[in-house]
Amino acid sequence: MPVSIRPGVILGVGHDICSIERIEGVIDKFGPQLLSRICTEAEQEEAHKRSVLAPYVAGRFAAKEAVYKALSSTDQSGMSWRQAEILTGVRGKPVLRLHGRCQDGLMSLLPEGAMPHLHISLSHEREIASAFVILSSEYT
Repeated sequence: MPVSIRPGVILGVGHDICSIERIEGVIDKFGPQLLSRICTEAEQEEAHKRSVLAPYVAGRFAAKEAVYKALSSTDQSGMSWRQAEILTGVRGKPVLRLHGRCQDGLMSLLPEGAMPHLHISLSHEREIASAFVILSSEYT
């Protein structure tokens, strides 16, 4: 089956890594305060369903940092951790959603007539969580 490729442009790229052990220490010290500060309510619900919390939180932390790097050419004033949301989608694939000032930043990058596309990849190893984000546009 032929693949249809529609023209678009990359608007931003971001990557971050995070120490799972460091996040584990912060969770031990601050517990629910950390989750409520950086995670949306839906992310918190997902986190509490995990048998091991630190890799999940470290992955989300890295992903949110990667989002801010991908939006680095925009006005980031007013952006906060909870305005980037990463939930688990179909077959475990992460789904990135932006809200508030993060969404405004993305929309400010869009060429006229284009739709935004958000791409995210999360990886975890024993000690490290990594996230890669690409923000792109596509013309419909």
